Amino acid sequence: MPTRAKTLALFCLAGLAAPAAARADFQSCLAGIQAQSGVSAETFRAATAGIAYDDKVIELSQAQPEFKTPIWDYMAALVDDERVEDGRAAMRANAQALATAESRYGVDRYVVAAVWGVESNFGKNLGKMPLVQSLATLACSGNRRRDYFRGELIATLKIIERGDIEPSRLSGSWAGAFGQTQFMPSTYQRLAVDLDGDGRRDVVDSAADAVGSTANFLRAAKWSNGIGWGYEVRLPRGFNTAAAGRKNKKPVGHWASLGVTRLDGRPLTGEGAVGILAPAGADGPAFLVTKNFDAIYSYNAAESYGLAIAVLSDRLKGRAGVQTAWPTDDPPLSRAERRDLQTRLTAKGYDVGEPDGRVGAKTRDAIKEVERSLGMPPTGRPGGKVLDALRRG
Repeated sequence: MPTRAKTLALFCLAGLAAPAAARADFQSCLAGIQAQSGVSAETFRAATAGIAYDDKVIELSQAQPEFKTPIWDYMAALVDDERVEDGRAAMRANAQALATAESRYGVDRYVVAAVWGVESNFGKNLGKMPLVQSLATLACSGNRRRDYFRGELIATLKIIERGDIEPSRLSGSWAGAFGQTQFMPSTYQRLAVDLDGDGRRDVVDSAADAVGSTANFLRAAKWSNGIGWGYEVRLPRGFNTAAAGRKNKKPVGHWASLGVTRLDGRPLTGEGAVGILAPAGADGPAFLVTKNFDAIYSYNAAESYGLAIAVLSDRLKGRAGVQTAWPTDDPPLSRAERRDLQTRLTAKGYDVGEPDGRVGAKTRDAIKEVERSLGMPPTGRPGGKVLDALRRG
């Protein structure tokens, strides 16, 4: 999600006004936004007709996850065989659009496709929360970032007035990201493109416009074709992981002098300054990353997210995924395995909702009960040990 809605929103929503007061002031707040919006009164009335202060948006904005996802679980859910197969099918079906985007903007089509896959599962999961209502709620709720959300609401109104996207199709995340590659409205205004040539920049229903806009975003983030994002490496025993990190870039020779090698022991290759990522510490997989990794990182400001995009892009090319074992004795689960886990929990009488592979509070609570019955610490984590126990009955 460009311009950090996922990241920003987690930090910016402290200091909310009391919900009752915010609801009472909602209409007067909207009137003030209309005066600043620069869109016609007709557009504003049509876009805001029937919307109301949405308590669910506030609830989601204030939610603090009690479970921190280990990097191996995060990667297993985002980069599995199912997503690779779906991605290759999506790339075949949209080959011309991806080729045009790569040629026009100079960005690797496989990286563009990987963003598409992680953000919306290749257009299958766009989010269901109406943008105008969600952003109006956030802009009028009294949070410290209300001016930010007011700007995003105004950008959304301008999208509607220009006619690029049908208002009924403008749904997405609670924080305002929308479309097949989850642009924030202001980012859409700056960087969305009409790749299919129909005169509209429709990142919701046009896969071509979505992948073209994503390629344009990565171009603006200074992606440089020809150097790749990086590759997995082997760290020497005793490597100081405090020296690692995306920002701590050094010449390739510097890392080579410390004993970092390619996985097969061959010397490092590449030019320019590069960093070393060790997301699970010195005992887990490590990666040499170039400035192109920074371009991917800028899409959502999280190294784990950037790594998922990078590895998925490699797998879409037919390359291997992460080769070094993650430092855990409880293997992570793919989405198919998570669905199997949820199905088995349901069969045991637990209410986990639809077995969709998405692990929410109900699934975690059920896992905790199973863990307790097995004499394990109740973490709620969907791991191989719990799944194996359920399979054994």
